[in-house]
Amino acid sequence: MRVPLTLRVGFAAFAFGFLTLNLLTIRTLTPAPMVAGEVINQNPAGVALKGYDPVAYFTEGKPVKGERQFQHKWMGATWWFSSAANRDLFVANPAKYSPQYGGYCAYGVSEGHKAPIDPKAWTIVDGKLYLNYDSGVQETWRKDTPGHISKADKNWPKIAKD
Repeated sequence: MRVPLTLRVGFAAFAFGFLTLNLLTIRTLTPAPMVAGEVINQNPAGVALKGYDPVAYFTEGKPVKGERQFQHKWMGATWWFSSAANRDLFVANPAKYSPQYGGYCAYGVSEGHKAPIDPKAWTIVDGKLYLNYDSGVQETWRKDTPGHISKADKNWPKIAKD
């Protein structure tokens, strides 16, 4: 049985539209890439987040110290995890679990500079982990979190390269 040309063209147009819509949806859901040349806040031994497990903030709702035996190298830093399961979650999607602004103080970035962090001064906003210098700075951060995030997002591309 021969399929009429108009039906074949219509099907091709439908398939193209469906594929295009799905590709746009996937692109929209994909996290933004790290800034080119971005550095990760790490201690002199090259360990990020002062050895705390970035996944635990999401899965346990609190900072948990990682262990050397569960580590992974990413973006030039060594990340420690409290379990192999958390390490594997991170390896599968590091952009989902890594702290914003390379793990530097989010408030500091909103003010135009890099600053160290206290892993116990943290917030998750819209599925993203933000760290602060200490609990005092965190209080200032919380007074206008959306405003600080907006400023930090604008500042980070330049600061990340400094």
